[in-house]
This record gives sequence, C-alpha cells and structure tokens, in this order.
Amino acid sequence: MLNKIARLVGAFCITLVVLLLMLFIVLTAMEYRPESTEKVRIDSLAEDTFGSPEVGSTIKVMSWNIGYGALGDNADFFMDGGSQVTTASAERVQENMQGIIDELKSQKADVMFLQEVDRFSTRAHHTDEQQDIAESMDGYQSTFANNFKVRYVPYPWPPIGRVDSGIMTLSRFTQSDSTRISLPCPFEWPVRIANLKRCLMVNRVPIAGTKKELVMINLHLEAYDNGEGKVKQTRALLKVMEEEQKKGNYVIAGGDFNQTFSNVDIGKYPSSEDIWTPGKIDAKDFGKDWNLLMDNSNPTCRSLDKVYKNADKKDCYYYMLDGFILSKNLQVDSIKTENLNFKNSDHNPVILKATLS
Repeated sequence: MLNKIARLVGAFCITLVVLLLMLFIVLTAMEYRPESTEKVRIDSLAEDTFGSPEVGSTIKVMSWNIGYGALGDNADFFMDGGSQVTTASAERVQENMQGIIDELKSQKADVMFLQEVDRFSTRAHHTDEQQDIAESMDGYQSTFANNFKVRYVPYPWPPIGRVDSGIMTLSRFTQSDSTRISLPCPFEWPVRIANLKRCLMVNRVPIAGTKKELVMINLHLEAYDNGEGKVKQTRALLKVMEEEQKKGNYVIAGGDFNQTFSNVDIGKYPSSEDIWTPGKIDAKDFGKDWNLLMDNSNPTCRSLDKVYKNADKKDCYYYMLDGFILSKNLQVDSIKTENLNFKNSDHNPVILKATLS
C-alpha cells in the first residue's frame, strides 16, 4: 500500500514538473520581444484639425500612473508587502476608470502622460482601458506603447494571468511622429519572460513658424529590480534627451520614474526597510541644462502594503516618484501634485505648466 502511494506521489510530481517545463517552453516561445525602436500609430476619433504650439505658448502637461484601474483605495498588493493579487472586482475597475476619466476631462491638459493602462488584462477584468480613455477624450490624438505584454504570468496564487499593458499619451497638438524606444531589461531568463519590457514613448509636435519640435517623452521606469536597471534606464533616457536638446528642440520627459530626485525634499515622506524603497536620481548627473521637477506638497504615490481606505493615514507610507524633466528652453511656470486621496489609483496626478521660450 505504501509503495503504491509513493508511486502515485512520484508520478504526480513528475507530471507537475513536465507541465511546468512545458509552460515555460511555451511562454518562452511567445515572449514579447520588441525591436529597439518601433513606430507607434497615432490615433484620433476627432475630425477637427489639431493645433500647433508657438514660441511663447504656455502648455499644460499632466502625468498620472492610473494603476491599471485596479489599485484604488481598497487595494493592497503582494509585491509591496500586501496580501492581494486580484486587487479589484470588475465593478470596482469600472468605478475607478470612470473616476480617472472624469479627472482627465476636468484637467483639460494639452498633453497627458498615462502609465499602467491595460488592455484586456486578467488583473483589470479584461477591460480595454486604452479604448475607453481614447473614446472619452474627444479632441485629443492618442498613442499607446506596450511595456508589459505576457500571455500568462503563472505566479503567485491565484496567478496574475494575462497582461497587456503600457503607456499612453494624449495630445491636443498635431503630432508628426511617435516612436517606442526599448529600455534595458535587467532580468534574465526565466524571470524575464513574465516581466515588463520597459520603454520610452517619444512623440513629436512641430512648433509653428520654426523648424523646432516639442519632444514629449512618456516613461515608466523599473520598479522591482536591484537598482541597476533603474540606473541604466535613466542613462538611456538622458541620452535620448541630450540628442534632442542638441537639435534645439523643446524636451519634456514625464511619468513614473520609480525614483526620487535628489533636488526634491522628501523629508515629509520617510521610508521604511520593511517596504519597497525607491531609487534616487542625482540631479547633478543631468547637469545645468535640465530642470528636474516634483511637487512635494502632496505625495505622488502611496505604498500598497495595506488597504488605504480605512487605515490610519499616519501609519501609511508615501513616495515622490512622479514628475518631469525639462530642457532649459522651457520656462517652468508651476508644478502641482493633485491630492485625490488615492481613491481610484495608488498615484496622484502631477500637473505642469511651462512656456516655450
């Protein structure tokens, strides 16, 4: 009897190993492998002609990591020390997305950089958030670039499942070009096959009456690496920005850096060794030709180690992760972090106003 049970257990273990091996082979064969640069389609549902900014124009730019519509104030997340994998019901995803779209409409920014926008992902209950946003934002051109595309993420339990996610840019201005630029991936096989493939999305807007362009760079840099990935990706960002600056273009890079800026006082938001800790970008590495901007009057992000809604806010951890880097030919008029109390996302939107000088 014992021998029979042992044989059954052995057969089960062998079968499980074979199935897992087959899964990794299939996922490896289907791994998302973007080119170093890829053209991005520029979409518009509006029939009217989009305008072009002029020298002296003041533009309003918004950046917001929307947390794939599933990281509202009811959510915690296992990779940040919480317990949840599935962080929202289908109804809550719809509620979050409506709140996000309402905020986008109310801001009426000229340019919007959005991160963690999902399309039919398991974690967002197969909602096409890209399409929902695009259809709701009449008068904008939109572009989308994947940075996380996996047929099936097999961990933890219940598994994350299918992910199709990326960054999205909305523009009131006529865009002449949009390009996806791959960033260095710090992960090796097999972790790499079910992980993010980060990128920059570089959009170009002609400046009326000149040969210059407004170069808009949407980004979401590495989060869960040992730090080397963030450094390499930040260097790649700086290289792209410097190339555009040499042409005399106006450059705005914005998004979720997953890092703080050394020139920003984060004393109000102390961290802890028990939770995820962001990296830091040294402003000196960018030199005098760039402005690194974050508004610390409100945190741009909260930790997902606990549910926020009914927590004692004094026991919650907050971060400064979202902001902008501007070339010096852009005059900074204001930057503000909107305090939305993390109702629909674990990030707050950041609003920049700048003038083309």
